[in-house]
Amino acid sequence: MKILTFILGLFSTMFYTQDFANFAKYEKQNQELKSSQTTSEAVLMGDSITEGWFATDPEFFIQNNFVGRGISGQVSSQMLLRFREDVILLKPKRVIILAGTNDIAENQGPISLYKVMGNIISMAELAKVNKIKVVLCSVLPAYDFPWKSGMNPADKVIALNKMIEDYAKKNKLTYVDYHTPLKDEKNGLPKETAEDGIHPNKLGYEKMEAILMKHLR
Repeated sequence: MKILTFILGLFSTMFYTQDFANFAKYEKQNQELKSSQTTSEAVLMGDSITEGWFATDPEFFIQNNFVGRGISGQVSSQMLLRFREDVILLKPKRVIILAGTNDIAENQGPISLYKVMGNIISMAELAKVNKIKVVLCSVLPAYDFPWKSGMNPADKVIALNKMIEDYAKKNKLTYVDYHTPLKDEKNGLPKETAEDGIHPNKLGYEKMEAILMKHLR
């Protein structure tokens, strides 16, 4: 009986000490932002592409009063879990959602595009209920994943982007198409804008900034 209790206690501790959504990542920054009572123009919700964006060009965020809430490796399910903490409670004017790359890479296991889209829709609906304008972004072109080669993601990216665009049009939301102007002949990112074919460099982010701001203006 004592052994069983110990095992149950061990599993309980393991479960409760795991931070699947990584709430801790921005906990301090969120508290500081809420305490300042400033209204951000937008929160950019995403994965490593968004996290790397702020790291590469913080001036873009500062000048436009944007808040970066990207976490490397995250799938849409994790973004949805932390959406309240990292977006809603910050009370921005709008949220800019860029999600799906890591779902297609199956970072947390296989998931259908339908379910990925469901997570994106849930984030959009949560934002709208809380009077936050929604901007939905296409997934960036991806021909291959350097950390999980051979998955042939290009067509899945295109299919998910079609779902995002259709939902945005149907619900009169802003849709930002990064894919069409950034893709190469393989429907991936060229090396001049992303050395590994997935994560933009400074030039890649500058191109994204021009595309995004054109839609926001």
